[in-house]
Amino acid sequence: MKAQPAIDTQPIVSDEIRKTTCYMCACRCGIDVHFKDGEIRYIEGNRDHPVNQGVLCAKGSAGIMQHNSPARLRAPLRRVGPRGSGQFEEISWDEALSTAAEWLADVREKDPKKLAFFTGRDQSQALTGWWAQQYGTPNFAAHGGFCSVNMAAAGIYTLGGAFWEFGCPDWELTKLFMMFGVAEDHDSNPIKMGIGQLKSRGVRVISVNPVQTGYSAVADDWVSITPGTDGLLIQSLIYELLRTNRIDLDYLIRYTNAPWRVIHAPGTESHG
Repeated sequence: MKAQPAIDTQPIVSDEIRKTTCYMCACRCGIDVHFKDGEIRYIEGNRDHPVNQGVLCAKGSAGIMQHNSPARLRAPLRRVGPRGSGQFEEISWDEALSTAAEWLADVREKDPKKLAFFTGRDQSQALTGWWAQQYGTPNFAAHGGFCSVNMAAAGIYTLGGAFWEFGCPDWELTKLFMMFGVAEDHDSNPIKMGIGQLKSRGVRVISVNPVQTGYSAVADDWVSITPGTDGLLIQSLIYELLRTNRIDLDYLIRYTNAPWRVIHAPGTESHG
């Protein structure tokens, strides 16, 4: 058989590499962005980044498509046609700021509470909230209030710190791992690597999700609950743990706010 010519499987595709983080989900994986002649050519995972250790999912790799999307706004736009016509023209940032200031000044003079606005993820919601208060309106919201602030608050009260979608499990010591509604598109790399560690140690993995996602498929048990009954399931688990006296009170005292919310004094009026 004639020998096939050698193929370079790792050709140089760039003349510059910039290290940054991926914004295609909340994981913030480290990435190396390859440039050629000033244009993005390729995105790969940063092997030295602690979050993803070089692993990059399909969304991260597709970041180049978002950057080059024809729908990406590159300048302020002003509508020049009827509402819904999709007719816009580009204007300068100075003109956009002047127009917005004029509109906002008129609303503030008449009734600042008539202004309501919503900001997306990674738009300095602490600063926009402060601005809204100075303006005089309570009608503002940000991405977190509709998405993950509740989860961060729960983390503070249960684990002592806020966390985002990928959480902060103890992968090395965990003996039982439960996932509630975990979505692959929001915490892909850290969870994948973590589950790999758990499976290699023989740890039992339970997925609670109405849909059999990829994580549910590799879990030891998939609990297909009815949407909206997560709280009922969790409360039932807590009830059974209490009923069978399987609560680790020492752990709760040391790591949670249980001592401030529960009085454990069986046989007394203050018990509960």
